[in-house]
Amino acid sequence: MGRFLLTRLWQSAITLVLASIVIFLGIRLLPGDPATAMAGEDASPEQLAAVRAELGLDDPLFMQYMAYMGQVLTGDLGRSTMHGNPVIDMIGATLPVTLLLATYAMVIAVVFGLLLGVLAERQRGRWPEWFANGAALIGLSVPNFWLGIMAILTLAVGLSLFPASGYVPFRTDPLRALYHLTLPAIILGASVMAVIMRQTRASMLETMQADFVRTARAKGLSRIRVLLRYGLRNSLIVVVTIVGLQLGMLISGTVVTEQIFALPGFGRLILDAVFTRDYPVIQSAVLVVTFGYVVINLIVDVLYSVINPKIRVGGGR
Repeated sequence: MGRFLLTRLWQSAITLVLASIVIFLGIRLLPGDPATAMAGEDASPEQLAAVRAELGLDDPLFMQYMAYMGQVLTGDLGRSTMHGNPVIDMIGATLPVTLLLATYAMVIAVVFGLLLGVLAERQRGRWPEWFANGAALIGLSVPNFWLGIMAILTLAVGLSLFPASGYVPFRTDPLRALYHLTLPAIILGASVMAVIMRQTRASMLETMQADFVRTARAKGLSRIRVLLRYGLRNSLIVVVTIVGLQLGMLISGTVVTEQIFALPGFGRLILDAVFTRDYPVIQSAVLVVTFGYVVINLIVDVLYSVINPKIRVGGGR
């Protein structure tokens, strides 16, 4: 396990370096001039030259990249060209909102995805399976922005079950904070829930027809015990893979959800930075998302061997 972790950490470091190069060059290809965005459209050539010199935009790309990475390694992500605030403070203020929303959405998706998947497998050919398949079809095919608007009109405005917008800090009032995030979390996790449901159902259909399951039943094990010990446990490997892949997508996919529900999160910060061509915020935010993907994939690889000891992550026997 130790050798595997060292190898994966080394691979992750290389991935982050390559990703940082792609992000840095990609940001420079965006249309517009950050100096003009910072100084204003009516700025004189002298003012623009001063801003470019301050931001280091006149230096070669290699020097700009090395200067940027040197700042990143010391915890300095630069300053916003629009607001002048430190980027790390802006990310620190908005990222917890998005992480809480994404985690809450993932919990809802996993719980209901597993329940609907097990229900669909156990009730094949009956209305519970049709209901589960219908819910999965809606989650996969209907865009999040349309679901969010319809949820606000019906559940928030029409029935007054949830607030239509707003955010309460978790440290101030945890229950009220979760209450405000419930509707956005349901909308955000709908597609993930659909994927988990379908994969759980398919995995359990295959597992429950295996020879070792028939042997367990022949030994007198109850149906519930066989379902939990063999069927659901084997399905968790697929679920962990989906969670690992989708959690990073949820963090980066909160842009639309946070915009619809007016949440002051990380996704909204990225969207505002793109509209204002705020280079430091954009490249730092994308780098943070990339780092999250790498860490989540590493955790998923380790969890494989925890869920199923027969899997040897290091290639050992």
